[in-house]
Amino acid sequence: MTLITAETLPAELHKAAGNVTRLLTKMDESSVTEPSELPGWTRGHVLAHLAGIANAMARQLEYARRGEKIELYDGGMEGRTKAINLAAGHSLDQHTASVTTAVDSALAAFDALDSDGWQVRISYRDGTVLDGGLALWRELTIHASDLGLGFGPETWSRSFCEHLFDFLTARVPGEYKFVLQPTGLPPRTLGSGGTSIAITGMITDIAAWLAGREPSLGSLRATAAADGVDLPELLPWPAGVPTEPPTRA
Repeated sequence: MTLITAETLPAELHKAAGNVTRLLTKMDESSVTEPSELPGWTRGHVLAHLAGIANAMARQLEYARRGEKIELYDGGMEGRTKAINLAAGHSLDQHTASVTTAVDSALAAFDALDSDGWQVRISYRDGTVLDGGLALWRELTIHASDLGLGFGPETWSRSFCEHLFDFLTARVPGEYKFVLQPTGLPPRTLGSGGTSIAITGMITDIAAWLAGREPSLGSLRATAAADGVDLPELLPWPAGVPTEPPTRA
C-alpha cells in the first residue's frame, strides 16, 4: 500500500488538477449543459462545484496561516448549493476561468507549505491542512470522472483507490466486514462486523463502487459463504460539513 504523505501529496494534486484542465479543453459550449454522471447535475454543475471546493480549500489555508479557522463554504452548505446553482449555467469560457483560477490558487497555497504547515488545524472535518489536501485530491479526481468525458474511474491510480478504501471505510455498515479482493493485488479488510462479504474485481471498480460511482470495467462480484450475493448497500458518504448531503462527494 502506498501511503500518501505531505511530501507526496502535492505531486498528486498537480496531476489531478492537470486532468481537470485537459478535460476543460475537450468541452465545447453545448457540452456544459449536458448531463454529467451525477444525477440531476449538468457538467456545468460539476464545474461550478470544482471551482467552489478549490476556493474553499484555498480559504482554509489562508486562515490557517493566520492561526484562524473558518467554515469550509461561505454561507455553509446553503451558500455552497446556491453558488453551484447560480454558476452552473455559465459559459464554457467563464467555467474555464473560474475553475482554473480557483485550482491554481489552491495549488499555490499547498505548494507554499512547509512541513509544519501541513499539520495546522482547519475547520474541515476538524482536521489538519493535510486532511484538506487529501479532500481536494478526492474532489478533483472523482469529479473529473463525473464529467463523463472519457476519464472515468478506470483511470484512477492504485494509490488513489487505496486511499479511498481507507477514507470510505466509514461507508461499511456495522454488521459487515468487507474483504476486498482486487485482482492481482493483496486483499484488504474494511469493517469489523460479523458478516463477511468478499468483494472481488479490478481495484478501480471496487473503489468506484465504494465512492458511489458506476464501475467502468464490470468486474465486480460479491460472495458470502462462497455463494454469490448482491452488492451490499453502503452507508452515506462521510460528510465533511455537518449539514452536507452525504451520498456523494
